[in-house]
Amino acid sequence: MQTVQECGADGTVAGCAILILAAGAAARMRGGDKLREEVAGQPLLRVMLERALAVATGPVLCTLPGPDHPRMGCLAGLDVTPVMVPDATEGMGASIRAGVSALPPGCAAVMILPADLPDLDSDDLRRMIAAHDTAPDAILRAVDRDGQHGHPVVFPADLFDALQTCHGDSGARDLLRTHKDRIVTIALPAHHATTDLDTPEDWAAWRAKAQP
Repeated sequence: MQTVQECGADGTVAGCAILILAAGAAARMRGGDKLREEVAGQPLLRVMLERALAVATGPVLCTLPGPDHPRMGCLAGLDVTPVMVPDATEGMGASIRAGVSALPPGCAAVMILPADLPDLDSDDLRRMIAAHDTAPDAILRAVDRDGQHGHPVVFPADLFDALQTCHGDSGARDLLRTHKDRIVTIALPAHHATTDLDTPEDWAAWRAKAQP
């Protein structure tokens, strides 16, 4: 169940929104869809949405290629706002623009979370939200145990306008470079922040490793 802080008298929503990026083409899957690969008995996208809803202090949004895409079924029955990205082929920048533009008024921050990181769990997302509560003006960037930058990334509200200028497949990298002095890294366990599975071989290797 989503835990959203109460709206103010003007109808605004407090808390940290979670924006799940799920509008990509998954081209390297050679006809498959990585976001509909099964994880714990459910499509990966559904799993990530439920993990986000379990800890969210603000709204949860999910970008999608279009209303008729099969991924839309992963949102069924969930308190998640779908955001269509008609220009999704441009890359991650288009999803970030569309998602941030769809945030309701008053969100204190947005956590940007690509949906293809199956090792990220609710505890990881909770850690990021807790860090935002402690340092609300910082950009929070997850790193793995080796210090490699990954996801999610939390941006405070004063950068929402800048996020709406993101372009191409570099996402918010230019913005991160511009505001590098505001970045605080949050260490997540193992390779939770960096394990993204883009090919059938990636999935096979991940599943083999997960076997007891």
